[in-house]
Amino acid sequence: MRVVGKGWWLMAALLVASGAQADMGRRRDAIVEVVQKASPAVVYIGTEQEVESRFRGGQRSVLEDFFSGREERRRIQGLGTGVIVDAAGIIITNEHVIRGASAIHVVLEDGRTLDAEVLGSDAGNDLAVLKVTAREPLPTAKLGTSSDLMIGETVIAIGSPFGLSKTVTAGVVSATGRTFRAEDGRVYNDFVQTDAAINPGNSGGPLLNVDAEIIGINTAIFASAQGIGFAIPADKVRRIVEELTRFGKVRPAWVGIETVNLPPQLAAQLGWDRTYGALVASVEPGSPAEQAGVKRGDVVAEMGGSRIADAEDFDTRVRGYPARSSFGLTLFRERGTRSVQVTPVEFPSHLVETLAWERLGLRMKEVRGVLAIAALRPGSTAQEIGLEPGDVILRVNNQPVASLDAFREALLSARRGRSVLLLVRRGRYGYHVTLPFQGQRL
Repeated sequence: MRVVGKGWWLMAALLVASGAQADMGRRRDAIVEVVQKASPAVVYIGTEQEVESRFRGGQRSVLEDFFSGREERRRIQGLGTGVIVDAAGIIITNEHVIRGASAIHVVLEDGRTLDAEVLGSDAGNDLAVLKVTAREPLPTAKLGTSSDLMIGETVIAIGSPFGLSKTVTAGVVSATGRTFRAEDGRVYNDFVQTDAAINPGNSGGPLLNVDAEIIGINTAIFASAQGIGFAIPADKVRRIVEELTRFGKVRPAWVGIETVNLPPQLAAQLGWDRTYGALVASVEPGSPAEQAGVKRGDVVAEMGGSRIADAEDFDTRVRGYPARSSFGLTLFRERGTRSVQVTPVEFPSHLVETLAWERLGLRMKEVRGVLAIAALRPGSTAQEIGLEPGDVILRVNNQPVASLDAFREALLSARRGRSVLLLVRRGRYGYHVTLPFQGQRL
């Protein structure tokens, strides 16, 4: 019998290892490289929310819960995803992930759990910025751009669907500039559509291109469909995150344009033969829109390079541009198109008083630490339904208002809607009143 030396076995082992490495090299495609590069920056976000209820034990009912006198505190837990964009611990996620949370914790890739504070959030754009503190710089993912996205290009989503952290799915960019209404009634505007699988818990996680850059923040799905997910485009994310990081909120911006839907008959008279666009009904004198050259009767065809569907679409998109953040408009006028650049400014304080008086019929004042009605505009809905001077306004669209500044801020947030909900106190009693916005929008 011949005895084989140890060198032979060593050579065989090296050949096997070399073959395995070569095989792995063939398998390491662009998606694998993206995941390996970006995954350390993706975090799991857990939230807790304390809810008070009353109960007496045994069979419970709504009346028993309210009148029993015994209070029970319950903790509702939520989950979501976030992505670190700054080594100092700055994390981007969705506002709906952390909404109402009494505690927020972030789980890093190495298993550490860190408490997070909210630097700022904005429900209208569904974005929030969190901050965690660590002893050393944290891994980050680069926020890219969405203006050059190509339909059909490969994208990768990383998140925690149903609590399964670091789940990876891949697909393509199905469409850009999407606007849709979700089941909760919220309108999502100017979104990136993808067929990469997105499920509950993916919210707030990154949608990445093959360069491992964030091109969107995953936000919503069509629950009744498969392969239809939506992400907030990176360019919009960058604008809102900068605003939230600096000011803790998105400052109300103003361009001074009032648009209405364009009837087909009028569109034909103007020579506009498309099914999209919004008609400029008025331009406020001295406004950014007037300075940019927008005129009454123009058709707003595109904003930021994507089509404007109608007046509501235009209003919603404007809210995605904070003050001092410019955007381009493509206008149709006199059977030709032209491009202008508009730079919103902070909403002028004097116009807030006009907004309250002309569109709601209210003039407010502060009296001994509360906000009260000082006067009612004759013929306004507020007067017709029986509001009176001296009535105290406690909330505007469920937002507490105890000062004129708080009232102005709440009214600016609500001004694009069709109505506003007020919580009014008269004497010992409180009641809700819905006031429609009347007249021209500001």
